[in-house]
Amino acid sequence: MPATGQETDVDDLRSATATASQLQDLLVHHEDVLEFLQQLARLSASSLSSRGQVFCGITLQRSREHSYTVASSDSTALEMDEMQYAFDDGPCLHALRVHEAVYVPDTSADERWPQYLQHVVAQGVRSMYAVPLRLEGHARAALNLYSRSAGTFDEDFQRAARTYGEEASLALRLAVRMSQRASTVEDLQAVLQSRTDIDLAIGIIMGQNRCSQREAFETLKRASNSRNLKIKVLAGEIVARLNGAPSETHFQNS
Repeated sequence: MPATGQETDVDDLRSATATASQLQDLLVHHEDVLEFLQQLARLSASSLSSRGQVFCGITLQRSREHSYTVASSDSTALEMDEMQYAFDDGPCLHALRVHEAVYVPDTSADERWPQYLQHVVAQGVRSMYAVPLRLEGHARAALNLYSRSAGTFDEDFQRAARTYGEEASLALRLAVRMSQRASTVEDLQAVLQSRTDIDLAIGIIMGQNRCSQREAFETLKRASNSRNLKIKVLAGEIVARLNGAPSETHFQNS
């Protein structure tokens, strides 16, 4: 007995809920964005392989100047993505750049990227579908899907893949944001550590030479120039020599 429209809607809702739950689990267990991408590629391939095996790669460009990052569900997807980077063009990079989905129903008949697709056909991949993922700022990403059968990604599949892509976009935005925040915290820690060492070194020089703060800083600066060391490095050496250990910076994360 065929499923009614209502039953189909319920199935779609259950599928979307399950997908969201799986993506949330990935975020919880994989805070590093590269590890998250790798697991996302594997989950995507598994989730979208209901009609036969699908290979998945994910392309991420964090800014216009940043090089591409690739994650893949397996060696087949990795090789297909790496080929595109070598040619600097192809369906997935095009989807990334113009932010539109790209469908290649038959790689042996498509004429848009002849050199790249010639290599794809030689590897036994017959159809492709690239879905752009919505991120923030200058960051861009695309979900790259491959199949060894022509015509795999029909309209129903494309609709399901775009829906999945919306859920994946949200999870990836959060992962990138968390990664950027972690980098910011690390940078802040480094800055505060350097500032602590310099302040302590100036205090040490003031005590040893009975001079003003300004004179102590000038002494530190002259010594860093003569030894060809950055001030923060020399300051760290001075503090460690007197303290017997590197200084510690204490601050509370917000």
